[in-house]
Amino acid sequence: MAARRLFGTDGIRGVANVEPMTSETALRLGRAVAHVFRRSPRRHKILIGKDTRVSGYMLETAMASGICSMGVDVLLAGPIPTPGIAFLTRSLRADAGAVISASHNPFQDNGIKFFASTGFKLPDEVEAEIETLVVGGGIDDLRPTAEEIGKAYRIDDALGRYNVFAKGCFPRHRTLDGMRIAIDAGHGAGYRVAPEVLEELGAHVFAIGCEPNGENINDGCGALHPGGLQALVREKGAAIGIALDGDADRCILVDEDGELVDGDEILAIAAREMKRAGLLRNATVVATVMSNLGLQIALRRQGVELRRTPVGDRYVVEEMVRGDYALGGEQSGHILFLDHNTTGDGLITALAVLAIMVEHGRPLSELRREAMTRYPQVLVNVRVAERRDVMADPRVAPLVGEIERTLGERGRILVRASGTEPLIRVMVEGEDEATVRGHAESVAAAIRETDRPG
Repeated sequence: MAARRLFGTDGIRGVANVEPMTSETALRLGRAVAHVFRRSPRRHKILIGKDTRVSGYMLETAMASGICSMGVDVLLAGPIPTPGIAFLTRSLRADAGAVISASHNPFQDNGIKFFASTGFKLPDEVEAEIETLVVGGGIDDLRPTAEEIGKAYRIDDALGRYNVFAKGCFPRHRTLDGMRIAIDAGHGAGYRVAPEVLEELGAHVFAIGCEPNGENINDGCGALHPGGLQALVREKGAAIGIALDGDADRCILVDEDGELVDGDEILAIAAREMKRAGLLRNATVVATVMSNLGLQIALRRQGVELRRTPVGDRYVVEEMVRGDYALGGEQSGHILFLDHNTTGDGLITALAVLAIMVEHGRPLSELRREAMTRYPQVLVNVRVAERRDVMADPRVAPLVGEIERTLGERGRILVRASGTEPLIRVMVEGEDEATVRGHAESVAAAIRETDRPG
């Protein structure tokens, strides 16, 4: 496939009002997406949602204009979690769904990603078709007129629909009555619906990060900055803390002692429960190459296979669909329960763990300790002149091979180029932190040596 100019591993992303995140490109994207999904003479519709960034108004209006100009209707959901758009695209029988969000990035950035009518992110070939139409002039002369021009409608009950959907993922015979829950929505898309769902299930909710002003999304709060949530859990004596990122498609948890519980530990807890209940199809969990070795070992002891993919939740989803697996995710907190939703869902992830806590009457700290033992993991980023395959260098490959033999089955080493920056990432895991740090630094030093001119 030719090199992409717009789409990355998770849609299009950049600084708002700087190409490609401009009104002009958003309008062309709207036209291109409408053209791609307008496959029959019937009336078509595309759903648009966004997070709380101030630039969302600009991009939403431009994209809606482009879609309408191609004779396709627009459904405007307003600020709503990314997984809410995935759900509503299916529920409302829309031809496609669009999310305007830069996820965990600061407010200056924004992004656009798309879902097909199935609720899954678009495959590479469809994104490539859209990109070709945006950068080319293939549809410039297509101009429906009169009654063929599309209309825009606001979906006033979008959050309510997603609220009901999320609560439906929690066991009907259980409640959260009286449970003290702290939540940090990162001033993002989940700021309203997440506390509402928890309260309606009976919890006593302590909320922070729920006052977006267009510029404070992810600003020292949310899943990337959980310190405030940890303090709140300890202060209020909460049973659990829930930290969402800007578009609420992932979450990091905090146990009752104020300790962080990341995506690997959530996967271990969920896998154990789902296997016990006969819900873990094909006894397999899907995670990325960055998931901790402790997860793999813990799953193996339960007779569960861990299948690894490249970094990125889209690769996790693709492998889950290919192998008919029910559970997958990333260390960062993107957790996918494909029996519930088609993309990572921070709220549903939290509800799944809460259901296990309530079902067994166990605190989160106990569940995490029993689920897996984390191996020391050291990650060193080496800045290089350009991204390249350092494993092809005769000074690096033998050293990595020697470390692999030394670690054996009680550790692992991963050397990979960043997909977005001129960095080589060296990750080493093992039983002793000082040892794995030494291994990581030795490989990093070798890479720096190979990057010197001459």
